[in-house]
Amino acid sequence: MSIVELLVLFLVSLVANLLSALAGGGAGLLQLPALLHLGLPFAVALATHKIASVALGVGATLRHWQSGKFNWRFSFYILMAGLPGVWLGTKIIVKIPEFWASCALGVLTLGLGLYSIFKPNLGLTPQRIHRDIYGLTVGGVGLFSIGVLNGSLTSGTGLFVTLWLVRWFGLDFTRAVSYTLILVGLFWNGLGAVFLAQQTTVAWSWLPALLLGSLLGGYLGAHWALLQGNTWVKRSFEGLTLIVGLSLVIKSWQLF
Repeated sequence: MSIVELLVLFLVSLVANLLSALAGGGAGLLQLPALLHLGLPFAVALATHKIASVALGVGATLRHWQSGKFNWRFSFYILMAGLPGVWLGTKIIVKIPEFWASCALGVLTLGLGLYSIFKPNLGLTPQRIHRDIYGLTVGGVGLFSIGVLNGSLTSGTGLFVTLWLVRWFGLDFTRAVSYTLILVGLFWNGLGAVFLAQQTTVAWSWLPALLLGSLLGGYLGAHWALLQGNTWVKRSFEGLTLIVGLSLVIKSWQLF
């Protein structure tokens, strides 16, 4: 790649991951299409994007770790519920027609944003709910299902985790985003990247620019989210879900 193309990759990755770290997901909205536009086949672009997105989790971890607001028992629960779904998702992606996958994900993502918009107080004040056996079981099924989406689809699944943590477990948006960025960005995407890399090739020469942009974007976005608070993060989440959802629906109709 030329220096100009590498610079474009870095800037796209920086912006995409900064927005993702602020809103709690959606980095693939800009990053994956950029890889496709620059000539990578879909499977190669997806695997390369997944590996690069792990750096988003690293950058966010560095910043959120400093805040000291992290429950490791709850984190372990999220990992154990979601990782089997991620593994399953990477196995079934080849069997899902891209049109139906993109259309369904787009409609669901739009629904997330609209739901949050019509619930003005959602995620602004933390609550401790659904921490009994029933609540944790239902919550785990939800996280497993989102994990399947994360392993099989390309954009926006972190947004599902963010809203699920807010809606079902009562977390405020800032705390939910921190769990999403660290656990989904670092561990879920990391596992998905490993399995996808075993099934297709990776554009290794493209990764340094993508990794640097993801790392810086993740840190800066997490820092901004902690400074601005729940209202700003909630508005960012709503805006990004609407943009991601519309883009996926439009993409699906182009594939039809």
